[in-house]
Amino acid sequence: MRKLEEELGIKLFHKLARSLYPTDNAADLLPYARRIVSLMEEAGAMAKDRRDRGEGRLKLGASYTPATYLLPPYIAEFGGLFPRTRIQLAVKKADNLLHMLRKYEIDAAVISLPADDLEGFVMENLMEDEHKLLLSPSHPLAQHAELTLASLQPQTFLLHEAGSTSRKLTDEWADSFGLEWESFMELGAIETIKEAVKCNIGIGVLPKRSVLREAAAGELVMRDLPQHENRRHICLVYPPGGANIKAGEGVYRVFNS
Repeated sequence: MRKLEEELGIKLFHKLARSLYPTDNAADLLPYARRIVSLMEEAGAMAKDRRDRGEGRLKLGASYTPATYLLPPYIAEFGGLFPRTRIQLAVKKADNLLHMLRKYEIDAAVISLPADDLEGFVMENLMEDEHKLLLSPSHPLAQHAELTLASLQPQTFLLHEAGSTSRKLTDEWADSFGLEWESFMELGAIETIKEAVKCNIGIGVLPKRSVLREAAAGELVMRDLPQHENRRHICLVYPPGGANIKAGEGVYRVFNS
C-alpha cells in the first residue's frame, strides 16, 4: 500500500493505532480499483475458457529430416485432436532450434540428435533413424553385398554441410571406421544429395527415413554403414516447465497415440 501511495504521490490511508482509515483520495480511486479487479477476473475467465476449448497457438520447430519425412501426418492428427490450435513450424538445424527453445521462441522441437541427454531440457526419444549408404543402381559397388574400407576409400562422397547433426555423426562414423574423406562434396539439402546420387555423382550418406521411398522403388540402393553403431535418434525436446511443457506433452501424446 505504501508503494502504491509513493507511485501515485497521494495519501490513501490514515493510520491510527492498529487501524487504517481511507482518505478522500482512496474513495476517489475505489471505482478504478473495482474496474481493475473486474478486468483481471474477466481476463482469467477468458484464458480458462480458451484452455478448456483447446484454443491457442503451438510454435513447433523441426530439423529437416523430421519436418519433411516424419511430421506431416502427425501435424494432421494433432490438428484433428486440437482443431482450435494454430500450428507454426520453424524448420532449421538442430542447434538453431535448441537456441530458440532456450529463448522460448518456440514451444517444442522435433529434431535429430545423438543419443545423449540434453541438459536443461526434457527429451523424449521418439524413434531411431540411422544413417545409410546410398548408391545409384549403376554404381559399381551397388552389386556388392558387403562394402569394405578398401572399396569405399577411393569413392566420392556426398555429405551434409558441416555443422548439421547428420554431418557430425557421419564424421564420427568415418573416423571410427578409418575412412578419410579424400574426395567429397558438401550439399545443403537431402533432396539434392538424393538426386546427385541418382546421377551417379557419388555415394550419399543419408538418414534411412529420408530414402525409404526411393529404395523401395529401386531408384537408389541402400546399404548399411560398415562397423556402424547408430547414435542418431529423432527426439521431442521442450523446456521443463511453463506453457512449453503442456505443448510438449500434447505433441508427445500424438506420437504415441
